[in-house]
Amino acid sequence: MKLHKESKGTIIVASIAFAIIAFLAVYFLQEWALFLIIPTLLLYGLVFWFFRVPNREIQDHHENVIAPVDGKVVMIKEVMEEEFIKGKAIQVSIFMSPVNVHICRYPVSGNVVYKKYHPGKYLVAWHEKSSTENERTTLAINSLTNHAVVFRQIAGYVARRIVFNSQEGDTAKAGHEFGFIKFGSRMDIFLPLDTEILCKIGDKTKGGIDVIAKMQE
Repeated sequence: MKLHKESKGTIIVASIAFAIIAFLAVYFLQEWALFLIIPTLLLYGLVFWFFRVPNREIQDHHENVIAPVDGKVVMIKEVMEEEFIKGKAIQVSIFMSPVNVHICRYPVSGNVVYKKYHPGKYLVAWHEKSSTENERTTLAINSLTNHAVVFRQIAGYVARRIVFNSQEGDTAKAGHEFGFIKFGSRMDIFLPLDTEILCKIGDKTKGGIDVIAKMQE
């Protein structure tokens, strides 16, 4: 199983912690040590599972909006996007649980025209206000269909580290990685009002693969 480059520090800490717990369990609990070691080993294995990098064949897309993350669609609604669009947009929000792949991908192809990091709170990621109050990054792309598409990585109650490698002027390719969020979080995508939404609340998404919307030419 291939692991993401962001896993290195976390796995080192988790390995040290597991070794210490196992040693103490054997030393103090003796024949009862397995009752502590086995659940700790399961948690240790989940760390590796969280940082897995799935092998996915990414296609080229023009008007399609691709799911930027693995997760569950928790919101589809018309909102005011005040930061970049400064007008009405359709917001599609996808929640990532700790067991989802947490690679963040571009939802559309085009050029990156805006990037900003916002410090903030750590409300639970499914809270509606987390989009504007939590720690987050906002990026905007001028799509190949000449639309402004805004998307946000949002840190959650557990997720406290957002990684984003995009810079203004970069070329974005739908489905390709631009960042990572550790341990539970959310991604919001803001689309033009005339976008055809192809997903519904409750849908499970596969990042880089599933088409969640289609923009007009």
